[in-house]
Amino acid sequence: MTDRYRIAIVGAASLRGKELNEALSESAFGSAQFSLMDDEPQLGQLEAVGDEVTFIQRIEPDAFTREDFVFFTGEPETTRKYWPQALAGGASLLDMTYALEGEPGVLVRSPWVREALGDGASDSLPGEPDLATPAVVPAHPVAVALALILARLQEVAPVKCAAVTVLEPASEYGRAAMDELHQQTVGLLSFQSLPKQSYDAQAAFNLLPVLGEAAKINLGESEARIRRHYALLAGQALPKVGIQLLHAPVFHGHGLSLAVDLEQAVPAEHLEAALGSEHIDVVLGDTEPPSNLSSAGQGDLMVRVRSAEGGQQATSRFWVWAAFDNLKFAALNAVACAQDLRRLRPKGKVQ
Repeated sequence: MTDRYRIAIVGAASLRGKELNEALSESAFGSAQFSLMDDEPQLGQLEAVGDEVTFIQRIEPDAFTREDFVFFTGEPETTRKYWPQALAGGASLLDMTYALEGEPGVLVRSPWVREALGDGASDSLPGEPDLATPAVVPAHPVAVALALILARLQEVAPVKCAAVTVLEPASEYGRAAMDELHQQTVGLLSFQSLPKQSYDAQAAFNLLPVLGEAAKINLGESEARIRRHYALLAGQALPKVGIQLLHAPVFHGHGLSLAVDLEQAVPAEHLEAALGSEHIDVVLGDTEPPSNLSSAGQGDLMVRVRSAEGGQQATSRFWVWAAFDNLKFAALNAVACAQDLRRLRPKGKVQ
């Protein structure tokens, strides 16, 4: 008998895995017993878990038999390979790789959005997880951010239409994409040939809506996932949003340029007041604007509002600029999903 949860992170050496490790250590799960797992190249690597140091270990056949929660944070292929084993071990599964999204019974979740929408919207949203739920996919961080912003704006006035351009960083696709962006940047500055294994295109000093035919990254799939996850989070409670995804030549941090048209004219101050809430930090016009740099390491969305006309008068058309740390925001949403599942798994489970 034990009163400590047992948590496994599969893909612990990945960017997502490292960020999740830190988020869990600082959460209500901080006293849990952690197992860090990964593929061959990372075996034996030392990692800190809270105040302790542990090794990344091999994924053995019985690796999941005593785990309460298993987070998949590495490659989708690893998730697909090991999730039946983890499910058979009785663990609650959380898939940050999106590999299990299409599996029967798997739910796409963000407890934050549920809280923002309130009980009145529950009838139009997917059901809550239960003991029969095979896994939970924490929703894409951009979908979560959009849903949180629009839920707050609708408290002021109904949203007639909305469209967003998403600027996506290299870290969304792991260390290989970041390394290639760095190598391309150095190569261009020194007039050398460019590596293109991940992008099959020049990503450095460039904005791209699509990548090369041989790219390992598919921006169309990423854009479709954001659209799909937003629709699942929004149900009938939030407006539809036009979404365009661009890959930006930055290492970390999403940027969102959101245009909204309300059904009535309101002062910008009313929107700022509504947006200022849990998970959203409003940056006023007389201070430094949100950016990839200022949002790095922050757990909240940073947003700024201005009228589409650029003046101070009340209007129905606004621009909302938002920036957030994509890895930290995703990790915190995943921890919130795990806390949501904790009611199904009380402490003191017989191991």
